[in-house]
Amino acid sequence: MSTARGTSPSTAERLVESTRELLWERGYAATSPKAIQQRAGAGQGSMYHHFTGKPDLALAAILRTAEEMRAKAEAQFSAPGTAVGRITSYLLRERAVLKGCPIGGLTQDPDLMADPVLRAPVEETLGWLRGRLAGIVAEGRASGELNAALDPHATAATIVAVLQGGYVLARAADSVDPFDQAVAGVLGLLAAHTTTAATGETAVR
Repeated sequence: MSTARGTSPSTAERLVESTRELLWERGYAATSPKAIQQRAGAGQGSMYHHFTGKPDLALAAILRTAEEMRAKAEAQFSAPGTAVGRITSYLLRERAVLKGCPIGGLTQDPDLMADPVLRAPVEETLGWLRGRLAGIVAEGRASGELNAALDPHATAATIVAVLQGGYVLARAADSVDPFDQAVAGVLGLLAAHTTTAATGETAVR
């Protein structure tokens, strides 16, 4: 993990936040140290005072983004309610759809994915998301809310794949409509596997 090594945390903070923004907008390969410095309002000396180079700074930015993504997801996952209700809240929350997923989008960058250090937090975050969703589906099966034949891990992988694919379709169409349709589709599939013993909370809009 990167560590700032100076006495000016505000500069380090600006560098990390600027890198986060640029990675989301441009990807790793197209994010140059000069662009980071310009966005952060920091000189080359300041950047290399806090970080050893672009990979070190990119790692700090990715770790920050991954932590934020987990925290936002966990807010829905750990909230009161049924399993389907919590998954629904997660899927329907406000997102900057046309900007793409700040973590999933990084998988399209071959330079970043070729670096095992930078790839690790991306892979770990998406793995955590699948695992967390699988656990909630398993809770729903155990409570009788969801059909016992529903496979938690396969369902979780489907949900994540639909979300990531929805981002791609939305960006290709320059419209959030394909994303909304993809989410509605996966919620319909969950609703179809919700048993009559469930609480009556609907899984679709």
